[in-house]
Parts: sequence; C-alpha cells; structure tokens
Amino acid sequence: MSMIETMEAEGGEAVSLHQRILSDISEKILSGAWAPGHRIPFEHELTTEYNCSRMTVNKALSQLAKAGLIERRRRSGSFVRQPQSQAAVLELHDIRIEVEALGLPYRYERLARLRRRSSADDRALLGLSAPGLVLSLECLHFAGQRPFAHEQRLINLAAVAEAGEEEFLGIAPGPWLIGRVPWSQAEHRIRATAADDHVAEALDIETGAPCLVVERRTWSAEHPVTHVRFIYPAESHTLVARFTPSQG
Repeated sequence: MSMIETMEAEGGEAVSLHQRILSDISEKILSGAWAPGHRIPFEHELTTEYNCSRMTVNKALSQLAKAGLIERRRRSGSFVRQPQSQAAVLELHDIRIEVEALGLPYRYERLARLRRRSSADDRALLGLSAPGLVLSLECLHFAGQRPFAHEQRLINLAAVAEAGEEEFLGIAPGPWLIGRVPWSQAEHRIRATAADDHVAEALDIETGAPCLVVERRTWSAEHPVTHVRFIYPAESHTLVARFTPSQG
C-alpha cells in the first residue's frame, strides 16, 4: 500500500484532499495566475469543488494564511496577499535572496547595456573627478510572474575593467561585482518617489504610483566602483535597520 493510500485508509480522504487544496491554491498564487488581491473562492465553493468537508477547506486556508500566501478577512473572504520583502538598510544584499525568502521563484532580465564615455551626471553619481569609461545597465528582477525591482546601474570601468566584456545576461551585476571586487565602503540613500512612465511600465504599475528608491555607491580602496538605483513598488518592500546604544 502506498503512503497516500495508507493516509487515506487511516485518516480518510480529508488528509489527501487537504494536501491537494494546498497544492492547487499555492500553484495558482506562485505562478502568478492569481495576482495579489485576487479573491480565493469562498469556503463553501471549495467544499463543493473538492467534495470535502468545510473543516478540510478551513485547515488548508489557515495553513496558507500562516505561510503568508493569503490574507483572511472576516466577512469578506480570503485574498492573495501582496508579498512584502524586508531588506536590511546597511547590508549589500542579493535580490535573489530577498525574493526566495518570500517563497517565490526568482528571475532576472537585462533590459539595456551601454558602454560609453561618462557624462557629467555619471561622474556626479559615481563620485569621479575625471572623465572615463562607464558601463550603464538597466535590469528587472522578478518575483514569480510579477516585476519586483527595477535596477539602474553604472559601473566605473577604470575600477572594474572586466565588466566591460560581461554581457550580464545570465547573472545580475550585483552578485557579479560582489564576487569579483572587494568593497571597502558603501553608502545608501533612501527616498520615496512616484513612478514615471518608464518605471511604471517596467514594474507593471500605474504612472505616479508610490515607489521606494534605494541608491547605493560602493568603493574599493578609495576607488568608486558602482552606483546603483533600485526602485520597488512601495507596498511590496520594507527596509529594516537594527541599532545598538552608543557607547560614547
């Protein structure tokens, strides 16, 4: 007798149906078929669909809520929850780790790549005192089927010459740089903004929607390495900082 058959024999069909309901709803959420805010069928609808008891359905929905995939609202029903990422303010983190911590599949896409002579704006962003070559990159990070973060990055090719030969098609520039250039200093700036037409299209949100912007500069032995701007839809991202009392 198989394990599933044993479970059914000992605990009745509710055991296997509970797992089936969990699997079916989780797959629809994680695949993006049911987007954040989508209403899950009511308990009595699921009871009819799966021909099972209300207790079995309630158990499955409670487990999905505990896992953070759905939100249960009294008198309104259950809805797909908007994933929210938490990132430490002072860390150089990999967005892949953020996404996978939400239980969602990660995907990366390079949108644009241009090697060029630095402009005055480039030099101001990187903190360069003289003109030189830079690599400009635009990237998009996905959580499941949904865009998660828009990335705009400049790399100082005087500090990282090999970046000029990298296409960044299979790997995001962040983890690529961390694996090759030891950084000695980093600076973070955090602000709010409204999505312009370009960012709104990339993130699949409304123009003017609130966004969180995290800008970072890094140096290696006093040499500017990169400036990056990550833009997140405001409702899906939280920044966290932990402090200890000053000893002075």
